[in-house]
Amino acid sequence: MARIIGTGSFMPRSVISNIEMEKYVETNDEWIRTRTGISQRHISMEDENTGDLGYGAALEALKDAGISPMDLDYIIVATTTPHSFVPTTSCYIQGKLGAMNAACLDINAACSGFIYGLELAESLLDKKDKQYILVIGAEVLSKIVDYNDRSTCVLFGDGAGAAVLKKGEGIKGIVTGADGTKGAYLNTGDFKVRNLLTGSNESDNMLTMEGKEVYKFAVQILPQAIRSSLLKSEMNVEDLDHIIPHQANIRIIEAAAKRLGIPMDKFFVNIQNTGNTSSASIAIALDEMNKKGLLKNGDKISMVGFGGGLTYGALTMVWNK
Repeated sequence: MARIIGTGSFMPRSVISNIEMEKYVETNDEWIRTRTGISQRHISMEDENTGDLGYGAALEALKDAGISPMDLDYIIVATTTPHSFVPTTSCYIQGKLGAMNAACLDINAACSGFIYGLELAESLLDKKDKQYILVIGAEVLSKIVDYNDRSTCVLFGDGAGAAVLKKGEGIKGIVTGADGTKGAYLNTGDFKVRNLLTGSNESDNMLTMEGKEVYKFAVQILPQAIRSSLLKSEMNVEDLDHIIPHQANIRIIEAAAKRLGIPMDKFFVNIQNTGNTSSASIAIALDEMNKKGLLKNGDKISMVGFGGGLTYGALTMVWNK
């Protein structure tokens, strides 16, 4: 049993509009907006790496929850673009927060990462000695985006979102899963074996995507995952007050709404301002709703995502902040 008691988000200070993207990429504002719903995205400067964004989101979430860093028992960071491999991004954030009582763990489930993190947090809170867990989704996707690939580079942005969980009534049902046979559709390539036996074959490991295949997977899995989490929660689609989807593409969200038979006004959409921020996407949207006062206790909420792997996850909860 777990409930969310605080949220936070943090975005890089530089905002790049579609018009500005035209300076760097052969594209245009109308093409991007009509096909994706995106109008702008945040892009990090050198002092805004993954851990720095995650730290900023964590501070906001802790303040909203009314607890101190020393109260935390665990920090889970979902990211595809870590601050470093060693130390982990979660350890980096723990050090900046001074949360010295917290264990630290990084996970990578791409754009589904925040849902995976919430599932882990809920399980950990079943332990008697765990009271507060911080889950962060943080990405600096500009580190792996190929700005020579106009079909993908316009989609992604940088940012971080966070949530503090504690024991209590809130989360009702979580579903997570993956289909590794479709991994090639969204990937950064293999990290090459480089050592004294193989030589030093460098690889940029830039992100590539087969958009049509990812779209087909997404529009099928999003409704399926939502229904599965609702079944676990003993709820129906009609019971939902809000759906917070991964902000990947407005056309995917519209297709999922149609398949579920739910009006679009139940879906919270902020992709126009953020672009696709991968594991940070749902967390940023949740925090925006919280800050705007759109959530009230008793609201029934579904959060759902899909991403590289290919992975997916959905969570149904009753807002009980």
